[in-house]
Amino acid sequence: MSIELGEAIRSLVNEKGISEDLVLETIKGFLLAAYKRKFGSCDNAVIQFNENNDDVQLFAKKIIVVDDEIEDDVNEISLEEARQLHSESEIGDEILIPIDPKTFDRISVQSAKQKAKQDLRDIQKDTLYSEYKTKEGEMIIGYYQREQNGEIIVDLGKVEGTLPKQYQSPREIYRKNDKIKCYVYSVEKPEHGMLKVTLSRTHAEFVKKLFELEIPEIYDHSIEIFKIVREPGYRSKIAVYSHRDDIDPVGACVGLKGIRIQTIMREMEGEKIDVLRYDVNPVEFIKNALSPAEVKRVIILDEAKKTAMAVVEESQLSLAIGKQGLNVRLANKLVDWLIDVKTVEQYRELDMDTETKGRVDALFAQEPVAEDVDEEGEMLLSDISELSKELVDKLNFHDIYTVEEFVNMTDEELNGLNDITADEVAQIHGVLGEYVDIVEEEDESGNEHEFLCPECGNPVSPEMTVCPNCHVGLSFEEVELDEE
Repeated sequence: MSIELGEAIRSLVNEKGISEDLVLETIKGFLLAAYKRKFGSCDNAVIQFNENNDDVQLFAKKIIVVDDEIEDDVNEISLEEARQLHSESEIGDEILIPIDPKTFDRISVQSAKQKAKQDLRDIQKDTLYSEYKTKEGEMIIGYYQREQNGEIIVDLGKVEGTLPKQYQSPREIYRKNDKIKCYVYSVEKPEHGMLKVTLSRTHAEFVKKLFELEIPEIYDHSIEIFKIVREPGYRSKIAVYSHRDDIDPVGACVGLKGIRIQTIMREMEGEKIDVLRYDVNPVEFIKNALSPAEVKRVIILDEAKKTAMAVVEESQLSLAIGKQGLNVRLANKLVDWLIDVKTVEQYRELDMDTETKGRVDALFAQEPVAEDVDEEGEMLLSDISELSKELVDKLNFHDIYTVEEFVNMTDEELNGLNDITADEVAQIHGVLGEYVDIVEEEDESGNEHEFLCPECGNPVSPEMTVCPNCHVGLSFEEVELDEE
């Protein structure tokens, strides 16, 4: 019996993945069930395994009573019978009496077997659930087995996974025993039946896991993935950024001569992947999101509603929109803005409010803007080469396009530009002071007049009654000068 029991235990441990302790508990449950079936109760049953756990013994624990005072023959034994087993037995002692399982009737054994089988199935299900639940949200490799009602059944080793039709890429075709790399979408343990492992090759997380496997900088978080959007089988867009100035996030993801991104695309059966840089400035982010198209300008139409217009050259329009609108649709999802793509000519035909149209018209003006700012024209900030493109884009985001618009802003308004620091404001003022000559307005007679507050020296004008700086009262009088 010990040889057969030992082999059975090893088989359950190795083939079914059930721990030895759980197997021993199942054997114990089997013997208790059979004992209870025969004697009506198993409260006094004792089970002992040997040191190697390859043999088991079943005992009935009974109390020794006077020979003719037995009231419960299941739990009591006479002194005479007890001394036949142990000569030193005394009344009131407890004694273990060996029970041979072979003496159990067929019904008792059959009932115990059914319970043991059910216990083993439950244990196996719990064990597999615990093992595969930890794989949820991770990548797993399996082998194609068969197709069933449009679903692909994948051999994962100890269990079979299901790749539903809606989670299959339209590009992919499999044959028997083809290797399949999948994302473990969910692991469920139903009340009846086997463990259910649902797989996917269409979720954005599948793409993320591929990038983590192929790009060490993403795995160690030197590069972070901001967001992934996808139309499975056709195109994916992934926005990345780096925590380190010495790492180009896009270049690292693409790899030398594109080797890294090509490896990922091969796994996705040739699906196109756009890797682009994430930018906190929505103007720049929208430009990047519309890649591979080159965007000339991005105009924020309504910041609250997150609507914007991207203006491109005629030759870039079809590339920016994409086949059946795919490129711009994915860009919309990536940046979470509604982007309208237009050419310069299409824009000029639009019916927009005068102020917005005037500003955008200025962006695409073909003639150079004069350096002096006067009543007849306004100089664009973008035409001042000493101002960085980053600063100009930040100002444009706040609808500040011209020099006049900037210099007319109050300190309070400048402080309200949260993404522009005080040092950057000072830098802009410095550049404008050196680069731009501002023409002062003259009075009707053509003579310039400048009045200063007698208290603080702040510039004042005749229409003022109080100095805006020190708040002293003001009074202007005409004074006639005597001519000598």
